[in-house]
Amino acid sequence: MTREKQSPVKDTKSLEEELKELVLFNDDVNSFDFVIESLIEVCEHDSEQAEQCALVAHFKGKCAVKSGSFYELKPAYTEMTNRKLTVSIE
Repeated sequence: MTREKQSPVKDTKSLEEELKELVLFNDDVNSFDFVIESLIEVCEHDSEQAEQCALVAHFKGKCAVKSGSFYELKPAYTEMTNRKLTVSIE
């Protein structure tokens, strides 16, 4: 009995639809208050969540602050970089 070679099942999601994260990196330039304010305004965090993310980024070097598709995260990425915060979409 011979077995047919099966190809792996391909995900129908495109790369643009994959779940990504907006990652905030620690820097020595921006104040905690500015980072917290930006997270509240741009990422729609409440004050407690924004403060926790700022602390995690400060002590761990980075923190995922928002998740979604690339296209959902791109406007927040652009605004955060306009505010001179260091972020990436990963």
